[in-house]
Amino acid sequence: MRESDGRNALEGGDLGWFEMGAVPALVGDLATTMTEGEISAPLRNASGFHIIKLRDIKGATPKNVNQTKARHILIRTNELVSDEDAKRRLSQLRQRVLNGEDFATLARAHSDDTGSALKGGDLGWVNPGDTVPDFENTMNVLAPNAVSEPFKTPFGWHLVQVLERRSQDTSADLLRVKAREALQRRKAEEATEEWLRQLRDEAYVEIRLDSAHD
Repeated sequence: MRESDGRNALEGGDLGWFEMGAVPALVGDLATTMTEGEISAPLRNASGFHIIKLRDIKGATPKNVNQTKARHILIRTNELVSDEDAKRRLSQLRQRVLNGEDFATLARAHSDDTGSALKGGDLGWVNPGDTVPDFENTMNVLAPNAVSEPFKTPFGWHLVQVLERRSQDTSADLLRVKAREALQRRKAEEATEEWLRQLRDEAYVEIRLDSAHD
């Protein structure tokens, strides 16, 4: 509090918790080698000199989530396709699936979701929260291989078929996503800091004396 010029001086220099991938570049290497309570030697970067104390470390715990492998057919409504039209078309497609036609083939031919239609409507493994609540709630009550009745979400009308379910430890996947996001944030912050440093270096003040008062 007495000596630091940092923005967190009044908090005793406390920077709070960082995910490992989001640790500032200045101490990125130290964060993996320092022990709890250890104090670093003085470090320098563009903003000045720093002393770092590693206060605590806590690790991520495994997170098992229930995933659903599903596929769907989407019919979007517009000026030419009403809710009734979309629902009727999907009811007909559902009956064709129940009569033995291949869901994937019908999805390729009829789904307005171009991203999944090319894959036979396949959505891959869906995590909780990946889809809108209306879709997730309908999908969650289906037994494997069952096909839903037509239902509506903000994106249009759907048929969904559940293929499989599993419980999966997604900790590694989440860490990869968070690390990628953290690296992007870090690069942006470093680029901003470098830009500000260049502005400071290039700034100058011009003082002109009024000759009338010489």
